[in-house]
Amino acid sequence: MRRRTAIAIAGAGAMALASEASHHWSYAGQTGPSHWAELDPKFAACGNGKAQSPIDIQVREVRGERLPALAFDYKSTPLHIVDNGHTVQVDANPGSWLRIGDHRYQLIQFHFHHPSEERINGKGADMVAHFVHRDASGGLAVVAVFLNTGEANATVDELWSHLPKKDHQAAFKDVLINPAALLPRELGYFTYSGSLTTPPCSEGVRWIILKSPRTLSKDEIATFTARYPNDARPVQKLNGRLVLASN
Repeated sequence: MRRRTAIAIAGAGAMALASEASHHWSYAGQTGPSHWAELDPKFAACGNGKAQSPIDIQVREVRGERLPALAFDYKSTPLHIVDNGHTVQVDANPGSWLRIGDHRYQLIQFHFHHPSEERINGKGADMVAHFVHRDASGGLAVVAVFLNTGEANATVDELWSHLPKKDHQAAFKDVLINPAALLPRELGYFTYSGSLTTPPCSEGVRWIILKSPRTLSKDEIATFTARYPNDARPVQKLNGRLVLASN
């Protein structure tokens, strides 16, 4: 099976909401992040974009606001898991939602990066999960959940026990996965306007970075890093963008 550019390695990480990219890209060497813009004219934003992701959030520069609460309504979904050559991704059936105030986004997929792409005060996490959502008009919202070494996560353990071969996908109708098992209990967040963190690096993505992390065991992290030792885009310049934090 050929490599696929899935929806966001959201940056969204996200990967692109497009079909297969016409040029291969990677996280190192001549096809790595510093060269993405050279690989295809459609990737131009990776080099000249002014609202790129990920970023390093400097808390002292963040403005606290009475932001709308996040309301997650995630449902269990039969497992459809993809190794697309850049990350491990889990596609979600229709019916799982994120509501931010009066705005509703449907969960499309979630995937992982090692180490975390986002940083706070210069510090990242061992991994991050990106939950990619789309609204009725096609707008994207990506929720980032930091993952640090600690207690095991039963849902991730289930995912890893069904990993397909690299560049393959697999479906298990009798295995149900609820993405909510990866969300922290506390839902305070940072938010800003950014981009996909993979080619074509399209901008206009609504980013939600949860303040509270979850944990994975050392073995769970090692399972992912055995496939993807580094699938994180370097942090990008803020270029005057405003980062808000929920009170």
